This record gives sequence, C-alpha cells and structure tokens, in this order.
Amino acid sequence: MPTGSVLIAYTTSSGSTEEVAKAIGEELSKSGLKVEVQRLEKLASVEPYDAVIVGAPMIIGWHRAARRFVRRHREALSRVPVAYFFMAMSLTETGETAVDGIPVLVDPYLPQPPRHTDRLSRRERYASVSNYLRPVLKAAPRVKPISAAFFGGSLDLMRLKLLSKLFVMLVIQATPGDLRNWPFIRDWATNMSAELLKSTKGQIKQDSM
Repeated sequence: MPTGSVLIAYTTSSGSTEEVAKAIGEELSKSGLKVEVQRLEKLASVEPYDAVIVGAPMIIGWHRAARRFVRRHREALSRVPVAYFFMAMSLTETGETAVDGIPVLVDPYLPQPPRHTDRLSRRERYASVSNYLRPVLKAAPRVKPISAAFFGGSLDLMRLKLLSKLFVMLVIQATPGDLRNWPFIRDWATNMSAELLKSTKGQIKQDSM
C-alpha cells in the first residue's frame, strides 16, 4: 500500500455503497489526490494512509462491519483526517448541522419532516442524524471526523437477509428504490478534497499529472 494517499474504505450490502465510494474516489482524484478505494473487510491496516473516508449503509444502524473497522483502527484513525458517510433510506428532518461538535451534511432530498415537530415518534427518533451518528462516535471517541455526510441510499428488498428485510419494512418503513443524489455526493467529495489538503497541510501526495 503506497504512503501519502487517501483511503476510501467501504462496506456494502448490495453494491450501491461501493458505487458511491468509487464516485467519491473519482472526484478526489480530479484534484490530483492519490486515492485508493478498498472494501474495509479486506484491510489489515490503515497506517500507510494520510487520510481515511469510511462509508457504509444503514442497516439496523451503521453497518456492523464499519463500526468494527472504526473501533479496530481507532488509534491510527485518531492521528489522521477522517470523514464518514452514511447511506440511508429514511431520515427525520431535525435541522441538525452538527452532533457532539462533528459537522454534519445531509442530502436535502433525504429527510422527511416529523408529524409533530415538538414530539417525535419512536421511529422518527430512531431515524434521526444524532441517533445514527452517536453510536459511531462512541465506538471510537478519539476519532474526530471532519465531516459526517448522510446520502440517500438504494434499497432492493430482494437482496437483504430476512432480519434486515423485516427491520427495514416494519421499523424504518422505507420504500424500495434508488435515492442516491449523485450531484450532491460529488459536490461533497469535491469539498472534501479541499478539506483534506488543508487538514494535512499538503502532506497528502498528489499525482504529478
């Protein structure tokens, strides 16, 4: 694994998160950054990288493999700029722009307004930005992501295991379909290029193109 590059580590249930990870990698590469896109289950170490982006779908919370990855590599991740992205099919509109000091960016087409703004239902509370993000931050408290982005996902019930399918249908009540907002995803990636270069003070190597 080469040093001085940005790692995009992802896991996926049906392939849609992989497509998003690759699109983010393409945008970062346009700014001259050296980028590697890898499935996180195959990574033994993140030590060689100067910045790491971790992405995964929301299936009964952020994908278990992503939470384990962040916890396992928490020491190395605490020393470099890190960003998270979440693929979701349901999100409650709460207006949150930060959670515990972590900047949050949400696809404007994803969240739905609650039925009662002063009293969220159990399902609405579950599908909130803070409820999704806080367990991830708790898994590795020393890791302070510079951004946590929530993107619309893609849901095909036929590709889910039975437990996940029941959870999505009965608890989240998400409608199958493709909610990925590619312009928003690519804009976030473009902004991340500048943020990563600024955070590392030029330590990330750029391709000599």
